[in-house]
Amino acid sequence: MENVIYLTEQDYKRLIELVQQQRQGPGMQSNIAKLGEELKRAKRVASEEIPAEVVTMNSSVLLRDMKSGKEMEITLVYPKDADVNARRISILAPVGTAIIGCREGDEVEWPVPSGTINYKIEKVTFQPEASGNFAL
Repeated sequence: MENVIYLTEQDYKRLIELVQQQRQGPGMQSNIAKLGEELKRAKRVASEEIPAEVVTMNSSVLLRDMKSGKEMEITLVYPKDADVNARRISILAPVGTAIIGCREGDEVEWPVPSGTINYKIEKVTFQPEASGNFAL
């Protein structure tokens, strides 16, 4: 059984809308389907109650690649805000969908065209809700 993921009510509503919008358009269908599956297993909590170590939208996260040991810090964003060069990764990217709602210390495994990626969430370095910003 997969672990429960935690989402704020606001993130959940926005992500459901995103899934519904994207299902109408071409491309990225498998990523949309995966995000939809993740949303089904989410436990929704008020923004004020989300634990600070949980990855929410607009969180910055330090990830460690379990194969290479390399670390990278990314910020999880909505597709319109994505910028790979600035390490702003879309929720629709495989790693984005994999880490949403997970906690520090969790390991995520996600299929990609070249096999499987395994990351450990080392630290949530910034979370909007933890800093008192419930509107991001």
